[in-house]
Parts: sequence; structure tokens; C-alpha cells
Amino acid sequence: MRCFQNRPGTGTATVAAGDTLGFVAAASISHFGPVQFYMAKVPDSADINTWEAAGNVWFKAASISAVGSPLTSGESTWPAYQKSQVEFQIPKNVPSGKYLVRVESIALHQASSVGGAQMYLSCAQVEVIGGGSGKPGPLVAFPGAYNANDPGLRWSYYPIATSYTAPGPAVWNGN
Repeated sequence: MRCFQNRPGTGTATVAAGDTLGFVAAASISHFGPVQFYMAKVPDSADINTWEAAGNVWFKAASISAVGSPLTSGESTWPAYQKSQVEFQIPKNVPSGKYLVRVESIALHQASSVGGAQMYLSCAQVEVIGGGSGKPGPLVAFPGAYNANDPGLRWSYYPIATSYTAPGPAVWNGN
């Protein structure tokens, strides 16, 4: 479950480090929860169109939290809810090269029981230019980065949440 049905692809977008990269959904995000963005650098010797991104090669580049501020029972509490486009900034210090970018929306409406969180994901292929000398990490694998009992995957919104901890590693700090 690295990239779902949109892998393999054949097109690669060129983006500059520090640019904003957006994903457009066929339908708006209809469940509340976080949206996370991971990147995996394709080895120089590999073909981006066929590389499988297996093992600890993914780092979290950005995350949109499941809950926003102010916390209410309304839609404003859920930052990505009903959005048809989500975006993030490519880290400025990410090394130049080819990457798979994974976007995932984690639906939490049934996450009060183990296995209730639902994952919606897709990938894109990009070539980052003008990058830096950062060392992205921590690196994780898909599958394997999450456990069904992780706090961000087993979570209840009743009573109204005051915080949320996303599953997986911390967002890379850019160093």
C-alpha cells in the first residue's frame, strides 16, 4: 500500500525546492482527518517509472493536522475536510533529484476502534531542482510505518478533540 492504484506512472513533474506542490482530488475529501505528505528519493541508478520504493526510504515532508483552531463541533475544526485540493511546500533543503511523493488522507470517522481509520492515498513523480544538502529523515517503510494501535489511527472525536498526534514519524525539520 505504498501508492495505491496510481502507480506506476509515466509522467514526472519538475519542481524547485521550496515550491508548493498541490494534489487535486477527483472528489473533495469527505471525511475528517489528517493529510500527510511523504517523499522517497529515487536512487540515481533506478528508473522512476518502475522503482518500487520498498524499505525505509520515505520521509514525512509535511502534514495537515486532523484538528485546527478554534476547536468547535463545526467543519472549521477539520482543516482538510471538504477540500478538493491540498498542497505542501517542498522542503527548501531537500537534495535535488527524482522523488516519489505520497499524499495520504486518513479518515478518522470510525477510528475509535482498532482498524477503523481509513487510508486514501496516491503518489506522484517529481524531479526536484535547486535543492540543498539536507539529510531527510527519519526514514520509514510502507507498509510498516504505522501500527493499527498508533494514537493517530485509533482516535475519537467525542468529546471534541483538543489535540491530535499524527501517525508515523515527525515531519523532517529540513536539516
